[in-house]
Amino acid sequence: MANAATVQQEWLLVDAENQTLGRFASKVAMLVRGKHKTTFTPHVNCGDHVIVINADKIRLTGKKMEEKEYQRYSMYPGGQTREPAKNLMARKPEAMVELAVRGMLPKNRLGRRLFSNLHVVAGNTHKHEAQKPRTFDLNTLK
Repeated sequence: MANAATVQQEWLLVDAENQTLGRFASKVAMLVRGKHKTTFTPHVNCGDHVIVINADKIRLTGKKMEEKEYQRYSMYPGGQTREPAKNLMARKPEAMVELAVRGMLPKNRLGRRLFSNLHVVAGNTHKHEAQKPRTFDLNTLK
């Protein structure tokens, strides 16, 4: 079993251009969680750091861009706000990928720690060049 001392984390670069949101997010969640490794241990953060570029070019199928709604709360009475996916994409394009991947991670302390390994960028450039990320092709995952 892996533990915090024996885990080796890599930096992976993934391109989201022309990818379907749900299928893309499930594969990214698998990388962040570490399920693609032979040393996967469910209670240990053994996943990799994943950098997602071109999040603004992700695709939604069907009428989801107009009909899908994201909701948030201001913690005040009557503070529920609903926003169509089209408006969220225009306002904050990386939020759609972040929300999709976060929903596929465990809902506990480990899941919150794993989410910090995800780095989503709207364009082509990112600030993690010093880590020398390796380009990863998601088609190699099952």
